[in-house]
Amino acid sequence: MFYRGRRLRGTALLREMTRETRLDPQSLVMPYFVEESSREAAPIAAMPGQFRYSVKGLIKTLKEDRTHGVNACLLFGIPKSKDPAGKGAYAKDGVVQTALRRIRDAIPDLCVITDVCLCEYTDHGHCGLLDAKGEVRNDPTLDLLARTALSHAEAGADLIAPSDMMDGRIEAIRKTLDENGFSAVPLISYAVKYASAYYGPFREAAGSSPRFGNRKSYQMDPANRREALREAKADITEGADIIMVKPAGPYLDVIREVRNACDLPLAAYQVSGEYALIKSAGELGRIDEQAVALESLLGIKRAGADIIISYFTRDLLRLNLL
Repeated sequence: MFYRGRRLRGTALLREMTRETRLDPQSLVMPYFVEESSREAAPIAAMPGQFRYSVKGLIKTLKEDRTHGVNACLLFGIPKSKDPAGKGAYAKDGVVQTALRRIRDAIPDLCVITDVCLCEYTDHGHCGLLDAKGEVRNDPTLDLLARTALSHAEAGADLIAPSDMMDGRIEAIRKTLDENGFSAVPLISYAVKYASAYYGPFREAAGSSPRFGNRKSYQMDPANRREALREAKADITEGADIIMVKPAGPYLDVIREVRNACDLPLAAYQVSGEYALIKSAGELGRIDEQAVALESLLGIKRAGADIIISYFTRDLLRLNLL
């Protein structure tokens, strides 16, 4: 007999039956970096266990990861050359567009999400066009983001994820996709994206650190929680299908706030700095890396995320830990 207020005890089966939060492969997304390179894979020093792949190397890796249960991936492109307007982001033969067409042919059942932003493609490292004073020009950037999203949809993206944080970009992208016959392609919006110190390893991996200044003028202040609700509601109004909070671990309270206020599917991104901290501590023997990785993902799920983007996805699936 169980008594109110008592912790349930008993067999492992009973504990599993009464478990309130569960992780499953279907809720996890694995990020990949694809570059224009002849090398199949180049290790990323700041992110142990992660690589920059050529298109050929990416296809080979995705095929293997798919057999281990990776169901969805998020692609970030790294071009050979960069320019002030980030032309590689929306080029028909860009690295992401090329990779998408190859993935669609080689692994048709893999769900492919593409990141839409200019920072990896601009020579100044900012997420939009700049004026003479070096300030981001919000409205002129919207057309380039929409062109990028359209090129991804044409190449076969299943979902498109704008991460730039320009005001109005969800509406601009949705309008462009709808007008060109891609109304069924969902938008997963980085609606709540903080100007976080946890992005450092990613910026090293993608070569996307700003050459001057920072991104605080268009990303959110880490001190703000109520602003997250305003940002999420604005993107929902503009046509977002899924809302994302980024980073995840330091913002569990924000994930819960957005979950309570929004009935759309909610994603959270366990970013490169979160991954690197756990990975480094594990390599030093200070923690059990796998156990901490699982617990961190469970916390994100418990906070309210339906979808979690995490660099641990591949390893945990290969080890059959989910």
